[in-house]
Amino acid sequence: MTRLSENFTLRELVASDTARSSGIENRPDEQAVIYLARLAMVLEMIRAELGGRPVVVTSGYRSPALNRAVGGSRTSAHLDGRAVDLVVPLFGPPAEVAARVAGMGFVVFDQLILERFGRREWVHLGMARIGEVPRRQVLTIANGKVHAGLV
Repeated sequence: MTRLSENFTLRELVASDTARSSGIENRPDEQAVIYLARLAMVLEMIRAELGGRPVVVTSGYRSPALNRAVGGSRTSAHLDGRAVDLVVPLFGPPAEVAARVAGMGFVVFDQLILERFGRREWVHLGMARIGEVPRRQVLTIANGKVHAGLV
């Protein structure tokens, strides 16, 4: 098991029920592993800020086939290991997690999106590519509609 940080493993950041049940290989290349390791360090900072409560990654790296299977964007940061979807149940609802992360000036994210689909809700955290300036976008996507900020 490849440990990317104290609390996050490579297996955890590539795990997918959809890939497993559909027989889709979800193996990141070397560059994606570098991005996932960087992302794991950011997740450690978030975990610490949220009182050490476990951060549960519900979706991390996605191969192109997996991304298509889950209906992901063709330009998704998940495709190269720069994004995770997460929840922190022992801290609070995703809206509270998103608000807290948005206020953490030391987490230099590209996109922080509170996503809602029906009764499900999660936080998407995307990082910029190495060498690019992060946009620090904070958005809400509710049932397919994009809103600026957290609503």
